[in-house]
Amino acid sequence: MTDRSEGDLNQGNARERWCAEQIDPATRALLAEDERYFLRQALSTPCLDVVERAEGAYLIDAAGRRILDFHGNSVHQVGHGHPRVVAAVIGQLQALPFSPRRYANRIATELARRLTGLAPFQPARLLLAPGGTAAIGMALKLARAATGRHKTISMWESFHGASLDAISVGGEAIFRRDAGPLLPGTEHVPPPGLARRFFGDDERASDRLADYIDYMLEVQGDVGAVIAEPMRWTTVEPPPPGFWPRVRASCDRHGALLIFDEIPSGLGRTGTMFAAEQTGCVPDMLVLGKGLGGGVFPLAALIARAGLDVAADRAIGHYTHEKTPVGCAAALATLDVIAEEALVARAATLGAAALDRLRGMLANHEAVRAVRGMGLYFGVELHDPALAETVLYRCLARGLSFKLGGGTVLTLCPPLTIAENDLFRAFAIVQGALSAA
Repeated sequence: MTDRSEGDLNQGNARERWCAEQIDPATRALLAEDERYFLRQALSTPCLDVVERAEGAYLIDAAGRRILDFHGNSVHQVGHGHPRVVAAVIGQLQALPFSPRRYANRIATELARRLTGLAPFQPARLLLAPGGTAAIGMALKLARAATGRHKTISMWESFHGASLDAISVGGEAIFRRDAGPLLPGTEHVPPPGLARRFFGDDERASDRLADYIDYMLEVQGDVGAVIAEPMRWTTVEPPPPGFWPRVRASCDRHGALLIFDEIPSGLGRTGTMFAAEQTGCVPDMLVLGKGLGGGVFPLAALIARAGLDVAADRAIGHYTHEKTPVGCAAALATLDVIAEEALVARAATLGAAALDRLRGMLANHEAVRAVRGMGLYFGVELHDPALAETVLYRCLARGLSFKLGGGTVLTLCPPLTIAENDLFRAFAIVQGALSAA
């Protein structure tokens, strides 16, 4: 069975045809060398192309082609290689490249001050980690320490990382299938986007899903946390109005914590610093990652209400690169760029105008089921997964890279610094690829 839940696969005839037509012999040799040493796995190795440089909104491949990067693994809020971020990393490498975990360093302390100050709950505390998956693991452990409960409720088709604990609360079959015993007590419910399939095909379906979560919390009585993406990232689905406040109230009523995974959605992408700000509720914890290191350095954070500072007698994270000075310098420079270039407001205003434009461009196309967006993040849902894959490769041939979500959603994730002409050129590439269908 072909599983397309997380994104486009790196296997199959469409990929082979594209490589045969678009990749020159020298690049094929480089790809073969890469494949010789890396374990093959779905979604990554074998690779698509060879990148030599990245700048702003563009990747430059080994053949010199400039490719608009509307994928970016969601790390490029400030674009690739932002001069401010690069300079901060170089400067920090020259001053303090590494700090042993048992020592404080000024740059990590300053980042902690800035991030906790941005949190939607105050006061706040945090822990840093080398990546988002690790930060999810810290959130799960802190929830156990704070509540004395190990059970969780999360959503099918969600993605929270690829480690064993993260795929246990995650819901994508490509990660869970045949993985063996997962964490006990990890209960799942359908995501809001599928509420109509299971809870009545009307406007109250998401309310019934929220009621079902309340029932699960009540009948089990020992759930420590509900963990979820505030918006479904892979398929670009904003939450139904009022859904998260209802879940928040249920968590409060039954003594569970609410954890929002904002690894891809945080730091301005959705037109607010955190997507949580648009849900009408405040979580107990936020998990950040991906773009936190400016697309230069891997870094993540778990931010929690200060009242959850209850695990001083145990190790929640304990990572070697926990307070990396270089990563923290990259993150501080990223926050500076987001603030000084007003990228959050830009994502909101440009994103709203661009969504209207994209909907207008594709309004009458019979292949399109829906066009969605939140800030500078857009999803074009098609009826046919085979067509979605075809459109992906047509766009790649025209110089636009993006990711497929759920098999049918073209997910368009540009940098927040994207030039308007590049943004709308990308939309025209998508429109042209669809028109060629």
